[in-house]
Amino acid sequence: MHFVDYLESPLGTIEIQASVQGITQVIFCGNQQKPICTSDITDSCKQQLSQYFNQQRRDFDLPLAPQGSQFQQAIWGCLSQIPFGTTRSYLDLAKMINNVKAVRAVGGANGRNPISIIVPCHRVIGSSGKLTGYAGGIERKLWLLKHEGVAVKQPPNKEQLKNVIASRQDKTQFLT
Repeated sequence: MHFVDYLESPLGTIEIQASVQGITQVIFCGNQQKPICTSDITDSCKQQLSQYFNQQRRDFDLPLAPQGSQFQQAIWGCLSQIPFGTTRSYLDLAKMINNVKAVRAVGGANGRNPISIIVPCHRVIGSSGKLTGYAGGIERKLWLLKHEGVAVKQPPNKEQLKNVIASRQDKTQFLT
């Protein structure tokens, strides 16, 4: 069985997908929406994400069932260990899996994380402290980090952020 629901967030529409085992995907989805078919898991996810956006939750307590390679699963596990309000670099993640030469592969696995926010790939920054890419758009990453109280070095300027959330709604559609 496959379940789908949507949440309107401060960053745009979020699509939540789940199986009977757990959450399989949380992405910024844009206007293309699938028929809604909810479950207790999608309901809990919506509730916990709403609490997060309302500053009432820092950690998530949901069953997760992302689909990916063994390497991707390992990186996503590392992401889940990054505490609220803190950041790690790609090199830090590579060290967590005892493979400092895998920094680029770590970046690739991070970018393929299908469960945004809950598996906090937005908390990964460059070793220099600068923001790096984010599948949902750098402006969302900046918003999420500020929401968590993280001071960001050299954030994008206002011109770079202007109207970009609306124009990037479909950015993570590649995950479906």
